[in-house]
Amino acid sequence: MSNTGPTFRELGVLPEICDALESKGITTPFAIQEMTLSIALMGTDLIGQARTGTGKTLAFGIPVVQRSVAPKDPDYSELPQGKPQALIVAPTRELALQVSADVELAGSLRGLRVLTVYGGVGYDTQLDTLESGVDIVVGTPGRLIDLANRRALDLSHVHALVLDEADEMLDLGFLPDVEKLLRLTPETRQTMLFSATMPGPIVAMARTYMRHPMNIRAESSYENATVPATAQFVYQAHDLDKPEMIGRLLQAEDVDKVIVFARTKRQAQRVADDLADRGFNAAPLHGDMQQVAREKVMSRFREGKVQVLVATDVAARGIDVTSVSHVVNYTTPDDEKTYVHRIGRTGRAGASGVAVTLVDWADLHKWKMINKALDLPFDDPPETYSSSEHFFHDMGIPKGTKGRIKAARPAESQRSERSGRPDRGEGSGDRPARKSSRPRTRTRSRGGQVVAEASGSATPAEQPAEGGTATEGEKKPSRNRRRRRRSGGSGESAPVSADA
Repeated sequence: MSNTGPTFRELGVLPEICDALESKGITTPFAIQEMTLSIALMGTDLIGQARTGTGKTLAFGIPVVQRSVAPKDPDYSELPQGKPQALIVAPTRELALQVSADVELAGSLRGLRVLTVYGGVGYDTQLDTLESGVDIVVGTPGRLIDLANRRALDLSHVHALVLDEADEMLDLGFLPDVEKLLRLTPETRQTMLFSATMPGPIVAMARTYMRHPMNIRAESSYENATVPATAQFVYQAHDLDKPEMIGRLLQAEDVDKVIVFARTKRQAQRVADDLADRGFNAAPLHGDMQQVAREKVMSRFREGKVQVLVATDVAARGIDVTSVSHVVNYTTPDDEKTYVHRIGRTGRAGASGVAVTLVDWADLHKWKMINKALDLPFDDPPETYSSSEHFFHDMGIPKGTKGRIKAARPAESQRSERSGRPDRGEGSGDRPARKSSRPRTRTRSRGGQVVAEASGSATPAEQPAEGGTATEGEKKPSRNRRRRRRSGGSGESAPVSADA
């Protein structure tokens, strides 16, 4: 998707920003960047619509950095000290972190201070940073509102406001928070709205809060278009066979980083655990994890220390990682928009990728609706198993490959791990193993009197006391027992012991 058009410098981007981008190998703008930079750099409101993974972040990040006043600029002293000059709103924590990283890169040589705020972490660090002063704030709607309510975040001097993935904010119910943030900023601000799709409520919000925005639609007029560089494969698969299929897929040719999308948090955890048990370097990413753990997993995935990331749809928009060669839909997406966003994690920024969708028999009707909406040629997915020849051929899997690269653990060990209890085998823990039987001493009695065993041996109560012979008065008194009475034929009742 790179082009042979003008360079960043020819589009009027400051040399400092160009040098910072070139240090990371970013030299040529993509289509959406080329179309928006000349307009955004003039301060005009704009609505940018393009497919995910086409470089929208720098399309608004470069204008925000260039139009902000840096500490070394002559007129910096005229600004309110420490107050944010620009605000970028993102729907998810992961996307906010990714946007912040790109903005920090673009402004690294200008000395602009960038702060990322999001929920799930403490307020102390964010409050301290805001108090010391920032130039650009990137954050999620909920935490931004919280900080504004605490009067820690002053948005009255913001000259540029960006709404990234606005349709996702609508889906997550953030639209009221976004409108409140818009009301906290000056009316003279520049507003840039970027999104892959443009639902009615987003269009209505744009008409209310934007001043004569320029509409830019890059590459395709069809809002649900998929990335052409992504090869798509759809298979009708059995749920119990999916882990084996993914295990074999991970050993195919040209496999680098892989993202597996699951429907639920529990399913994401289960699939990640299963792949790890098979010997693959897999980790989950879902909402039940602490924010620190999520950031650690994403960092390890970006660095290549984790090969397989098993994520839920909540994280789909926020994952912008290079070298993702394959995306696997473990379950059928709920709709065509979710499908586009999922497979958009590969084939990014001009690279090629592979998207594999595993359709359950019960979800076949749902897939047919997605296929029809996107006008894809997969109306009747072939019935496929982990041993199917066409699956090996399509994915480039060597013959004879199995879905496990290390021996399975014993079943007893797996059960103990799932239950959270250690094995009680010999030497496996501090607590000794329970004995199979325990010696028990029983005393027979009749009518309240101890009766000797048939073998003739004395009962413990009849054993002579140490140093002499037991007398009648020295006998151990028997425990009072509850007695039942039953009448014989004569109508008289006779005492009967409960043990008789």
